[in-house]
Amino acid sequence: MTTLDWLVIAGYLVAMMALAIWLGRDQRTERDYYLGGDLPAPALATSILATQCSTNSLLGAPAFVGFAAGGGLLWLQYELAVPLAMLGLAFLFPAVHRSGVISIYAFLEQRLGRAARLTASASFLFFRGIATGVTVYGVASVLSLITGVAYVPAVALLMGVTVCYDVIGGMRAVVISDVVQMLLLIAAVVVSLIWLAPDLWQYADTLSHRSQALVNDWGLSGETNYGFWPMLFGGLFLYMAYYGCDQSQAQRLLAAKHEIDLNRILVFNGLMRFPLVLAYCLLGLSLAAYALDRPEFIRELPLTSSGEPNLNMVFPAFVLREFAPGLAGLAIVGLFAAAMSSIDSALNSLSASTLEDFLPATSAGTERQRFMQSKVVTLCWGVFAIGFSFGVEHIASTLLESINKVSSVVNGPLLGLFVVAVLLPGTASAIAVSGFAVGIALNLVLWQFVPDVSWLWWNLSGCLTTLGVAMLLAGWRLSLELGGSAARSIVVPTTSRRTLLAGFLTMLSILMAIQALR
Repeated sequence: MTTLDWLVIAGYLVAMMALAIWLGRDQRTERDYYLGGDLPAPALATSILATQCSTNSLLGAPAFVGFAAGGGLLWLQYELAVPLAMLGLAFLFPAVHRSGVISIYAFLEQRLGRAARLTASASFLFFRGIATGVTVYGVASVLSLITGVAYVPAVALLMGVTVCYDVIGGMRAVVISDVVQMLLLIAAVVVSLIWLAPDLWQYADTLSHRSQALVNDWGLSGETNYGFWPMLFGGLFLYMAYYGCDQSQAQRLLAAKHEIDLNRILVFNGLMRFPLVLAYCLLGLSLAAYALDRPEFIRELPLTSSGEPNLNMVFPAFVLREFAPGLAGLAIVGLFAAAMSSIDSALNSLSASTLEDFLPATSAGTERQRFMQSKVVTLCWGVFAIGFSFGVEHIASTLLESINKVSSVVNGPLLGLFVVAVLLPGTASAIAVSGFAVGIALNLVLWQFVPDVSWLWWNLSGCLTTLGVAMLLAGWRLSLELGGSAARSIVVPTTSRRTLLAGFLTMLSILMAIQALR
């Protein structure tokens, strides 16, 4: 990288900090900090899209589509269920939006009780906290390879700016910066596609074996986890859980001014995510064509720890090889921006769930105090992510590889918990949490004893099991209550609810430990 490239990057980072200071100047309350005030629907929709299409996607999709064995346009199957998931959320989420909550898990307390809220929030904090630390490690490692700086300065550069503008500007800075970052990212991809178009045209026939986009497989034989049917049905429940029940995504939906804006945000993401991912995939095919015409390109890639070329680096390597000084820096800013858009929203949402769910406001506290507490908690999560990132490479690789699977164990039951809250308000918290626990238990059984079933199906099985068990227990309890006052002694006391929550968290910890020791 040249001096001009570094000046472009430095100018972008300074501009982001100035933007955060400007946007945060009028914030006075925690609601301002976490929901951003009156943000327009297009900005909120773009922010969600930017968070979804992060650096991992921009690096991973081209590598899989253009270079990975067995890869190709199969990556597009990930997107099949997104429009359907947005339709499902258009039906379920308005009730959450009308509740006026800051933490989406507060809605569960309104409808089901505090135990349901704490169970769901603890699950989110556990998985999103770990995932954010892993993201920091991965992105900082990539930045280190691209720029040539050591890992520690790369972390300092990435997280120093991200944490500062997140703490200063809150959700408003996150959303507005995401819009800027999305534009930069799209510009980098479009310029690259135009540049590579002649190579793709020349080698289109040679790469035709990578053009298959669908695999007619039910994901029940163990041959593949990513057949058409598990991606369609399992992906539907996965995306509904992720967009609608994960605070890092749902917080932008809660920030919508009214339900019309909410529906616009959902429609925008349902329609626009596929074209963006398609662009990533075409970029992968184009880079594969580029490599066919220049065999030395792959040999010049940075090496992995095993001594193999790091295929995830094909896009930044192409940028540094072909783009002129200044333009290369702008493309690297696009990668940097994609990373920041994922991390900043995660930190803000982790802070919101921590403060709202586990540190409730007291009558003695003032709005100013809560506002300052929100900034402090965000800073603490940033420090946690930085600290955890330094320990990631010392964790067993099997643990890292199982994070996505473990998340799918919980995603379906979490969605089921929200479906119970929307459709069956007033259900006892102990009953709802019991259904949640049974849903997780079933998915663990599928994982351990039915490995041929694609893990994508766990999202569906967990949701339906949670809903079914909750309905059965609620019906059983009602029949007992109708049978006489003696049956009321069956109601699970508050201490048992806490025991259920503790048991659930213990089960998750044991599962993670088992996977780490394998």
